[in-house]
Amino acid sequence: MTRTALVTGGTRGIGAATSKALAAAGYSVAATYAGNDEAAAKFTEETGIKTYKWNVGDYEESKAGIAKVEADLGPIDVVVANAGITRDAPFHRMTQEQWQQVIDTNLSGVFNTVHPVWPGMRERGFGRVVVISSINGQKGQFGQVNYAATKAGDLGIIKSLAQEGAAKGITANAICPGYTATDMVMAVPEKIRESIIAQIPVGRLGEPEEIARCVVFLASDDAGFINGSTLTANGGQFVV
Repeated sequence: MTRTALVTGGTRGIGAATSKALAAAGYSVAATYAGNDEAAAKFTEETGIKTYKWNVGDYEESKAGIAKVEADLGPIDVVVANAGITRDAPFHRMTQEQWQQVIDTNLSGVFNTVHPVWPGMRERGFGRVVVISSINGQKGQFGQVNYAATKAGDLGIIKSLAQEGAAKGITANAICPGYTATDMVMAVPEKIRESIIAQIPVGRLGEPEEIARCVVFLASDDAGFINGSTLTANGGQFVV
């Protein structure tokens, strides 16, 4: 039986690599996106992966979108909560809007994505929840009080869901990528990027495909005894 996987923010960066890797592993994949219709259409054309548009920060939109995915592809067995944004600023300059936008997408977005599928996973006795957190949720980062707070909060969600879901065959785990060669990181000025790489013992940025392979493992039957864990993939930059 083919399992269905939902990847939020699944058409770019780590999300796109994850969508492709899960499809290659035999999953029926749905990838969500927030705004770029043209890019999403191109992604589907190139990969054959269905895309769905909604704002993960809105519960009702998420619930309706998930219902559409399940009508098209069947019950969702695997959720990869990957969608995330940054609105960086030093704390003394950070606006309430910058704070709230990041909270809505990166933290509430996880609740809005997992909550609608949780009852079905419980009923079927199987589920995999994987949240893409961040190295900066583990160590903090200058100018990212909002982002670091959400990514640390995501780890708390996972630890709690792991305890609630275990008896029903559901596992919940997080991945904390380090700096990865996505569009967002590659848009950073070269000098800053070089200073980041200098802090990474392996001497390079991560590749989205490396994070995607972690997701595929955590979603698999082979990872059934891994629950409530945080998989750190940062090249040794921050050792937990």
